Amino acid sequence: MGYQKPKGTMDILPGEVEKWQYVESVARNVFKKYDLHEVRTPMFEHLEVIIRGVGDTTDIVTKEMYDFEDKGGRHITLRPENTAPLVRSYVENKLFGPEHQNPYKAFYIGPMFRYERPQAGRLRQFHQIGVEIIGSSNPAVDVEGILSALDFYKELGVEHTKLVINSLGTRECRMKYRQALIDYLEPKFDELSKDSKRRLHDNPLRVLDSKDEKDKVIVENAPSILDYLDEYSANFFNEVKALLDGLGVDYEIDHRMVRGLDYYNHTVFEIMSNAPGFNGAITTICAGGRYDGLVKEFNGPETHDAAFGYALGLERAIITMEAEGVEIPTATDVDVYVVGLGETTNMETLKLTQAARNAGFVSERDYLNRKAKAQFKSANKMNAKVVLTIGEDELANKIVRVKDMAKKEEVEISLSEMYADFGQIIGKIIAG
Repeated sequence: MGYQKPKGTMDILPGEVEKWQYVESVARNVFKKYDLHEVRTPMFEHLEVIIRGVGDTTDIVTKEMYDFEDKGGRHITLRPENTAPLVRSYVENKLFGPEHQNPYKAFYIGPMFRYERPQAGRLRQFHQIGVEIIGSSNPAVDVEGILSALDFYKELGVEHTKLVINSLGTRECRMKYRQALIDYLEPKFDELSKDSKRRLHDNPLRVLDSKDEKDKVIVENAPSILDYLDEYSANFFNEVKALLDGLGVDYEIDHRMVRGLDYYNHTVFEIMSNAPGFNGAITTICAGGRYDGLVKEFNGPETHDAAFGYALGLERAIITMEAEGVEIPTATDVDVYVVGLGETTNMETLKLTQAARNAGFVSERDYLNRKAKAQFKSANKMNAKVVLTIGEDELANKIVRVKDMAKKEEVEISLSEMYADFGQIIGKIIAG
């Protein structure tokens, strides 16, 4: 048996990789308008960074991390998410100083790693696009973050989206609610799924997030966290709703929606898709929220200890576009194809190909010394707009045949003239 890629990973091949590049370029263009700047953190971090960030009772830490000891005895993990690494970077590099943007507005694009059961849109090496805005407790930051995500999907042509929001309040609110939830669930302990039984005392809010059908029925009548918000939290959430209303953004409130990571507080949100291709299923395609307190956890300044962020799956964005029937550009077209006939034309074929590239055109040639018919077949397959043909006779006469593939017209041009004015000659043909 031949070598195979590890389970839960994928090779992104030509024809597919262009879709990824397109989605990434849309993200970069949208984020530029929001004055967000790209940050690239290491793909592995010290284990404590992730535990400090996402919490030691989360599924990520207890079940899903790729962690190991390196040769120096350090406990290292491949990053399972990128908020904690980005906050670590923010504090370590003192990006809160007066010379830096405040609030600090960052985005990232890159691979994350989780050991979980691979399925459609969920791999062990998966890719996320994310945004983090650090240093402001203004509810406008929450709304701006949500809008940047909605704009991203809009630019991709994804229309079947639904915004769902909730508030988790402060840590104090959560602790009171946590106890109320435990009190509600304990009498129903025997009916809970195995996972929810395990989570009940460690991380009871995750029971609300359970995908188990019996659990869903049980939590339907669970107390609402919105009833446990203090005055500050309630006012904050009301301001977020007022800002969304003022901008005409549609949303729903789901008091059972929680996030799986410990650092979230106040606003949490999900963007869901019910694209036609999902056959009535509703899929979460983006999620995030506010995480005041995390900067302080990383020994950063209390004055900048407020933040909002989200992440979305790149694979899932592509699946969603396909489910909506959005045509994803995968342009692999060639502007100029050079047909070289006979081994003595190898040098001139290369010179013509390079001249095309130097003039700014996508150019390809034959490397296999094939017959003219096979080479023209390749040119057609690549949707070449212009084909240059040089055989031994053309080489002897110092000419090249230039064919406009759209008009099916061919002319002969001297090589000296061609090299002197390559860009204009080819540009004119391509422009029609």
